[in-house]
Amino acid sequence: MPRRRLFRAAEAALAVLLLTVGTACGSRLPESDFEHRERATPAQDDTPIRVGIVTSATSPVGGSAFTGPRDGAKAYFEHLNARGGVDGRRIEVRECDDGGSGVGNNTCVHRLIDEDKVVALVATTALDYAGASRVSHARVPDIGGQPLGAAYDTWPHLYGIYGSLAPRRGATGWDGKQYGGTEVYRYFKREHGARTAAVVSYNQAASAAYARLVEQGLKAEGYKVVTEQVDFALPNFRAVAADLKEQGADLVFDAVDSHGNAQLCEAMDAAGVEVTAKVTNVQNWTSTVPDDYKDAPRCRNALWATGSSRNYEDTDHAAVREFREATKNLETHSQWQLEGWAAAMWFTDAATSCAAAQGITRACVDAYMNRSRDYTADGLLVPVTFERLAEPPKSRRTCLSVARWEDGRGWVSQGDMDDTCFDVPQLPYRQ
Repeated sequence: MPRRRLFRAAEAALAVLLLTVGTACGSRLPESDFEHRERATPAQDDTPIRVGIVTSATSPVGGSAFTGPRDGAKAYFEHLNARGGVDGRRIEVRECDDGGSGVGNNTCVHRLIDEDKVVALVATTALDYAGASRVSHARVPDIGGQPLGAAYDTWPHLYGIYGSLAPRRGATGWDGKQYGGTEVYRYFKREHGARTAAVVSYNQAASAAYARLVEQGLKAEGYKVVTEQVDFALPNFRAVAADLKEQGADLVFDAVDSHGNAQLCEAMDAAGVEVTAKVTNVQNWTSTVPDDYKDAPRCRNALWATGSSRNYEDTDHAAVREFREATKNLETHSQWQLEGWAAAMWFTDAATSCAAAQGITRACVDAYMNRSRDYTADGLLVPVTFERLAEPPKSRRTCLSVARWEDGRGWVSQGDMDDTCFDVPQLPYRQ
């Protein structure tokens, strides 16, 4: 995928899979439901521009797991409306909580598209995006969604926050496979001399599958890989920590949930394990680290996060500073909030372009998105591109954002994401 981390979609969905194994995926709507398609027409200049946000705000994963992108997008639109909106028209946000189910997601999609007649969806963060095909058939642009599944590499008119090079004609990726790069592993190898990496997982299908993906990427970069697996119901993280110390691991990656991560860190501290980095992902790049890892100070200060957006703590950057000022009343901050803010900005740029041309319609906004090349949201995103390549790329130049947690300072950026770039192979995987 264009300039994005290895297996981002699989990584972001890991905790979801761990906590929802065996639950129903929801039902697909019949094709006959796709036959009636609403076409938005340019509204009067003083009417609001209506957008929809679908979020699994209540789900088996927990109440706050997926709300970051929604909160960031809403903050951006409130900030925009205070400045006059788009061409004098305010943005009206219609929210829908799909409850984390496929049935609920289809209900939200139907309501927002057919009843509320939104111009676009923005910052979608759905545990089960069962309504993706309906969004695509209705030709409603879905802008800046989080790729918790394969939808954004499957359907046209869906534009994930990290971009896509896949054909997106209703089949996932290329022959069912998606591709991602090894830039994270290359970074720690080149910048910190890491050579031995541990991958900790549960003896559970989703966890084990993701662990194999990480192992594949690490081996492609020449690492010695230590695999550690614990029982899903009764994990013995103390034994894992003891072996990590014995093996002399430089890096620790995991395929466990947030609670398991905290337990792993506590066990590592108790065993005196010292590593170059305990690597986490963008979903856990939050201001709640002191509470989440309160009993593991050594491991806490070895936490590193990598992603494709600028550190929300980088207030020296004008766009980050604007985001932080507009969200200063939020109790916590996170990287997903910043990415939701960027998604809303992306829609606004599309709507502004359309307002100056043919009017703000679904078709015009979609055409703008389809032409997107190297979009950065004023420098908040690693350049994002949408193309439709007939064959998957064998390699790409890929950039990433890296930050390390430090008590008293928060997430501290490690170099600039525009300069932290690598030519890396693109490896196949399936979700």
